Amino acid sequence: MKQIRRIMIALALTMGWALGAEAQTQPEADFDAKYAMELVKAGTLAPDFKMKTIDGKTFQLSKLRGRTVVLDFWASWCPDCRKDAPEVVRMQKEYGPQGVEFVGVSMDTDVEAWKKGCEQFGITYTQVSELKKFKETAISKLYGVKWIPSMVVIDKDGKVALSTVLTYKVDKLLKELHPTGFKPQHERVSIDGDHGRLSAIIQKPELKQGEQCPMVVFCHGFGGRKEGSLFELITDSLQRHGIASIRFDFNAHGESEGRFEDMTVPNEINDAKKVIEYVRDLRYVSKVALVGHSQGGVVAAMTAGELAKAGDQIAAVALMAPAAVLRDDAIRGSTFGKQYNPLDPPEYVELWGPGQRLGRKYIQTAFTLPIYETAAQYHGPAFIIHGTGDRVVPYTYGLRFHQQWPGSEYVEQEYFDHGFSQNIYRTTDYVFRFLMKTLK
Repeated sequence: MKQIRRIMIALALTMGWALGAEAQTQPEADFDAKYAMELVKAGTLAPDFKMKTIDGKTFQLSKLRGRTVVLDFWASWCPDCRKDAPEVVRMQKEYGPQGVEFVGVSMDTDVEAWKKGCEQFGITYTQVSELKKFKETAISKLYGVKWIPSMVVIDKDGKVALSTVLTYKVDKLLKELHPTGFKPQHERVSIDGDHGRLSAIIQKPELKQGEQCPMVVFCHGFGGRKEGSLFELITDSLQRHGIASIRFDFNAHGESEGRFEDMTVPNEINDAKKVIEYVRDLRYVSKVALVGHSQGGVVAAMTAGELAKAGDQIAAVALMAPAAVLRDDAIRGSTFGKQYNPLDPPEYVELWGPGQRLGRKYIQTAFTLPIYETAAQYHGPAFIIHGTGDRVVPYTYGLRFHQQWPGSEYVEQEYFDHGFSQNIYRTTDYVFRFLMKTLK
């Protein structure tokens, strides 16, 4: 049933995605609006309670005062809880060492089934239960739990910091509560591009004389720029772990030269190649990888394919919501909701801001752009991440890259939008870990 629902959503998105650029990172209303309305509210004092643990001991919430606590309301018999359990276990392993206490509040009535569920998912943190039916438990009434799984985060002062039915919100909050304190070092450079000089930022780890490290080239999306959390969270993590990176503005974007109406995907591919050529001339660079978001994902994939065809292999490619839909849009004669005749396009199409005109050449080149055919020539390590709630680029476009690249990794983030705004930290962690695993 769930698979049928997803297919129907994908078809609807594919037929009518065009919304305007400002909607690219605008989150949709989520399940909290329906299922978390009666949960205890943020800012209120978390109700204290005593309950028996899975091994028969007495647990009292107030004894954890002074620590951040995550209450996970779940049951071994609950399908959605079983789906979320691996993610909760992952969070406990990540944040437990930082002093965050996880407490599973089970709605099981059968101790053996409860224990079996914990064993199956590798749950080792504190577990408590009344061993009563969900609707009959005192704890569900005390915390307003009408749906499981539900999660409540309690701060060090004993106040509710977050109530939600969505694990990614808990992960996002815990990440923000425990910043790394890392201060990145930047170097600004200018590089000759296809349509003028390109503005770029290099982040390089501290290296000994003669030491080399990998370099990751980041390609932003249509109308975007090199700055922004989506890339910076990854580049900072890479720098901390011994990998260099370069973020740059494509021609006619950000601080780079060029006219927007002259911009095309092919000349952005040329920009990417010139940046790659530049970093390969740096003595400390051992190998080069590519990361691209949205249209930048298309550029990264096609650049890797074109270089591979020429015998020049990229070390790794990561695509974030790759916008291969841009070719279909040109064929339909609709880009970001702006209509035109694709067989005889105008000199330019006015988009959404001053100086942002989509040129005729962009439409003409996009119309016949061999996106997947070119990308297929790349045979190295690849990673694709896409959200099922992406209304700008339906996730099926990202899935197709995965299907045509044997051995590639694919992560489908349920409900996430085009900018991964639901939890940007989780998304960037996925990309960072792929790069670390592949490049180090």
